[in-house]
Amino acid sequence: MKRTWWKEAIVYQVYWRSFYDTNGDGYGDLKGVIEKLDYIKELGVDIIWLNPFYESPDKDNGYDISNYEAIMEKAGTMADFEELLTEVHKRDMKVMMDLVVNHTSDQHPWFIESRSSKDNAKRDWYIWKDPKNGKEPNNWRSYFTPSVWEYDEKTDQYYMHSFAVEQPDLNWKNKEVREAIYKMMRFWLDKGINGFRMDVINLLAKLEGFPDAENPLNISYLGNNPGIHEYLQEMHEEVLKHYDVLTVGEIPFVTPEDGLKYAGEDRNELNTLFHFEIADDMPTWDMLGYKEIQERWHKAFYGKGWNSQFLNNHDHTRQVTRYGNDNEYRIESAKLLGTMIHTLPGMPYVFQGEEIGMTGVRFHSIEDYNDIAMKNKYKEEVEKGRDPEEVFESLLLLSRDNSRTPIQWNSSKNAGFTEGTPWININPNYKEINVEEALHNPNSVYYYYKKLIALRKENPVMVYGDYEDYSADDDHLYVYVRTLDHVRWLVILNHSDHNTPFKLPAVFNDKEKRLVLSNYNDVKEEDSLIETTLGPHEARIYEFIKR
Repeated sequence: MKRTWWKEAIVYQVYWRSFYDTNGDGYGDLKGVIEKLDYIKELGVDIIWLNPFYESPDKDNGYDISNYEAIMEKAGTMADFEELLTEVHKRDMKVMMDLVVNHTSDQHPWFIESRSSKDNAKRDWYIWKDPKNGKEPNNWRSYFTPSVWEYDEKTDQYYMHSFAVEQPDLNWKNKEVREAIYKMMRFWLDKGINGFRMDVINLLAKLEGFPDAENPLNISYLGNNPGIHEYLQEMHEEVLKHYDVLTVGEIPFVTPEDGLKYAGEDRNELNTLFHFEIADDMPTWDMLGYKEIQERWHKAFYGKGWNSQFLNNHDHTRQVTRYGNDNEYRIESAKLLGTMIHTLPGMPYVFQGEEIGMTGVRFHSIEDYNDIAMKNKYKEEVEKGRDPEEVFESLLLLSRDNSRTPIQWNSSKNAGFTEGTPWININPNYKEINVEEALHNPNSVYYYYKKLIALRKENPVMVYGDYEDYSADDDHLYVYVRTLDHVRWLVILNHSDHNTPFKLPAVFNDKEKRLVLSNYNDVKEEDSLIETTLGPHEARIYEFIKR
C-alpha cells in the first residue's frame, strides 16, 4: 500500500464561530483560532480543518458564499487568515479549507447577474427552468425545503437550490463556471493551504432531463449522477495534481463500491471521502450494523483507497451523546469511542470539544435553535397541522445545533468563550465539562486522546494494518485485530452500560501480550485475558507477538 503523509495524519475540525471569540461580538473568529493554536498542537494533531469563513450573508453558517476570495467580517480579515496560516505552519501543522462549490449565496455577484435577465451572460451559470403546467419543473425535494425550485417572478422561471432558497446551485455543465471555480481554488492553494474538504461534492452533476422522482422524499437523486467523475477528474487535472494537498470529499448516498470511484488511488479524483452510512443512516447506536458497515468499507478499500473515520462533526450530534453514554459513563464512553475511531482503518477526525468529552445540548424551545434545516422542517411540519411539541421533540436528536455550541474553555461566564453574548447558547454543563478542568485532570478524556494520537504516530499498524473482526455477532463487544508485518494489535471494546464477559480467541497466546492502552486504570498487563469481564464502556488495546 502506498504510504503518504496525509494517510498518517489526524484531522482536528475547527468550527471557528464556536471556537474562541477575541473581540466580544459573540462569534468565534480567526484570531481566536490563532490564540488557541498551542492547545491544538499539544493534542498532537496534524491538520486543522476550518469550516467556511468566506464572505457570506450567513444564512447557513457560512455555507452560502457571496465572495470566494474575501473573508466574512465575523471571522476577521485576510490578514488574520494569512497570519493563521503562517502560525499553523510554524507549528508543523497544516490547514484544510472547506470548498463549497455546489452552490453559492443568492447574494453572490454571479447570481445577481444571472437572475437579472434571461439573456444575461451569466444566466447559464445557474440552473434555470420554465414552469411545468404552471408549477415547479419537477417534484424534487431539497435538503432544507419541500422543493429544490424557487420561482423568480421577474423572469418567470425557477432556479434550483439543493439546500436553502438562498443557496442557488451552480451549473457545472457550463465550462466558464468550472474555470472560475478552478481559478478560485488556485487562489487559496497559492496562499499555501494544504487541502480542501469538499462540501457535498458529489452533487455537482444533475440528472439529465430533470425527471420526476418516483419517491421524492428519498433525495439520493441529487447526487452521484452521470458526469460527476468527469468533473472531478478535470478538477484534478486542472488544479489538484499541481499541489501536494489532501482532498476529502463529503459524499452522501454512496456505497463502498461507488466510494472507490471517488477515492480510488487509480482514479485521479480525491484522496479520501466521508460517507454517511453511520452519521446519516444510524440515528442511535447499532453495534451489529456498525460492524457490518466497517467490514464492507474495509473490504472494498483495503489497498485501493482511503477511508475516513468520524462519528460527529458540525452537522451531527456529539458522539458521546448520540452513540455513547453521556451521563454515568461519559468519560469511559468518550474514551471508548475515541479508541474505536483511532484504531479502525482510515483517517481519524476529531471535532472540536470531542477531546474533552463535550456532550450534545437540548434547548427548551425552537427559538433557541439556529439550524436552518431544523427550523425549516419545524415550520413545514407544524403548517401541516402536527402538534408543535411533538414536531420539536422529533427534531431534537438530529439537530445540527447539538454539536455547534461553543467550546467550553473554563467554568467562568459563557464558558470562557466570549465576553459578549454568544451567537448560540452555551451548553449548561460547562462548569463541570471544560478544557481547564480536563488539563488539570490526568485521567481526563483529553490526555487519553493525546495518548491515542501519539500511538498512531509511533505505530504504523494503526495506519496501514489489515483489519479483521472477531466479534461479528456480539451486540456489546467489538473485538478486532489490526495486523502489519509481524505486528498484531487486538482492540477490545465493551460498548454497553453493563459488565460483559470476554473470552480470548484461541489464535492468541495469553502470555505473549503487551497492554498498549486501557481506559480503566485498574487493568494490569499480567491480568489474564483467557476469560475475563470488561466493565461498562471499557476499552483495551493489546499487542501480541505474531509467529
